[in-house]
Parts: sequence; C-alpha cells; structure tokens
Amino acid sequence: MLTPEQTPPHRIRSFTRRQGRITQGQQLALDSHWDKYCLDPDVNYDFNQVFGRVAPLIVEIGFGTGDSLAKMAAENPDNDYIGIEVHKPGVGHLMLLLDQHGLSNVRIYCHDAIDIIEHKIADNSLAGVHLFFPDPWPKKKHHKRRIVRPSFVELLARKLQPDGYFHAATDWQNYAEHMLKVLSAGVGISNTSPTGDYCERQEYRPLTRFEQRGIRLGHGVWDLIFRKKNI
Repeated sequence: MLTPEQTPPHRIRSFTRRQGRITQGQQLALDSHWDKYCLDPDVNYDFNQVFGRVAPLIVEIGFGTGDSLAKMAAENPDNDYIGIEVHKPGVGHLMLLLDQHGLSNVRIYCHDAIDIIEHKIADNSLAGVHLFFPDPWPKKKHHKRRIVRPSFVELLARKLQPDGYFHAATDWQNYAEHMLKVLSAGVGISNTSPTGDYCERQEYRPLTRFEQRGIRLGHGVWDLIFRKKNI
C-alpha cells in the first residue's frame, strides 16, 4: 500500500468541494462568459493559440475570489495567466472582473489543479506557479491533504521552464515551516531567499483584504520563492 507521501500527484486531494452561495451577478457571469474564459479539462490546448501570442505563462492554484489574479493580470499585461479553482462562486467573481476590466490574458479551469498541471500542462513550459494562502489543513490528522508535498515538488520541477519560479504564501507559520522543509529537499529547485528561508513579498503579489486585516492584527505572512535550476 502506498503511503500518503508516495501517493501519485493526481491523487492529492488538497481541497473539499463546497458549494457556497452564488450571487446573481456571479451566476450571470458563469452563464454569459463561461465559453470565453473557461477551458475544458478534457481538451488538450496549445496555450499560444488560446491566448493568440507567445508570452510567459503563469499558473495560479486556488485563486479564491480572483481579486488578486485579476489585479496581477491587469498590472502585468505581458504575462498570460491560467487560474485554477474548484469553487464556482470564485470562478464567477473572477469572470465578472475580467469582463469589467477587459482583460484577455487570463483563462480559467474549474477543476482539480493537480490533475490539470499533471495532464494538461506541457513539461518545461511554465514561467511561474503561484500558490497564495492555500488551505493549511491545520489539524495533524489532515496534514496529508496539504498540497505541498514531495510529489508536488517533483511535479513543479517537471512543469517549470528552466529558471521558472514557484511562489507560495501563507499566514500559518506551521505550514510555512512545512513548505520550507519539503521544498528545500526537492531536486532541481533552489531557494531564492538570501537567508535560506523566507522572502519579502514581491510587488506582483497583491495584498488581499484578508491579509491586510491580518497584518493590522499583527499576524505574520510567510512568502517562499523557489526557482528551477537552469541546468
């Protein structure tokens, strides 16, 4: 029997499907813009054709409401972004933002992120992968559900292009320490922190409302940025 750490990447279930309340505006966006912004998880795409250009491609895992992803896309128009989120209210909200701001450099998968990255993203193709404030699964019995684990790091090393980066952020110190340990043990990636641990927040990562509230309350936030070795 496979141990949790040996479980193949596509079997990781780092989320639970919960159907939150969808607002009228979100439902309208889902109905009106699904074909424009959402990608079919059963189709193999050439992303250069999807976006109509050759540009750095960045994946965000679990974009939540999509506010940060929309802001990054607006402020970095030379990048293309694929956002992956299983919860439809967030997908609908991001669609609203993309339509309101006329953003054409974002596409969405409403699907399991590991499955998409494993099967639909070409090896050595991603300029970056973002994982901002993932579910920390704080109870010890649930730690096996944390997305950052050895098999995930192996997947990152395959999918990132040489010198491509992985950027994670969390407000749970225990999860930050866990990620640092797992990522540091990974083959083919290296920590960009000059102190060998955590990094300063980069300008491209917007502060979320939740994060701003936490900072006011004195809560910590830990950023980790690892880069694929250019061998």
